[in-house]
Amino acid sequence: MCADSGQVIVSAVTSNNMSDDEVMPHLIEVLEGIPLGDVIGDGAYDTTDCRESIHGHGRRQIIPPDKNARLQKRKPLPCLKARDDAIRRIQELEEEGRTKWKREIGYHRRSRVETLIYRYKTILGDRLASRKESTQATEVAVKLDVLNRMIELGMPKSYKVAT
Repeated sequence: MCADSGQVIVSAVTSNNMSDDEVMPHLIEVLEGIPLGDVIGDGAYDTTDCRESIHGHGRRQIIPPDKNARLQKRKPLPCLKARDDAIRRIQELEEEGRTKWKREIGYHRRSRVETLIYRYKTILGDRLASRKESTQATEVAVKLDVLNRMIELGMPKSYKVAT
């Protein structure tokens, strides 16, 4: 998703035996040359492969480390520096550590993607009509194009109301 426009710019249809963290490095690769900002993901993306891919493309990682995460000890990998920094900061913030860190780093922006998925499923359905994998990918691409066109036409303006 592109943070400025709210549109989907890359997607992948996978089988059930593939996890999100396996696919993410390939999606980052597809985005080569496209100026994007931060890469925000949930804890499922707290893997060396994902972080290496994000780091290798010069993007900022906003991925919460696992609750039991430990700092690197031997020969630190540059791609895990952001993870180590997050672990340190969470520890510094004590009891509210993880929650405060998420606020500081802008992790809440991830909810925009969750909202986009909700919108997709609500408007376009949460099931695919196609039975073959090749036509499922086409069906998803068409639905995403429809969703992107709806976003181009205009999104409602939301703002916080003081209570």
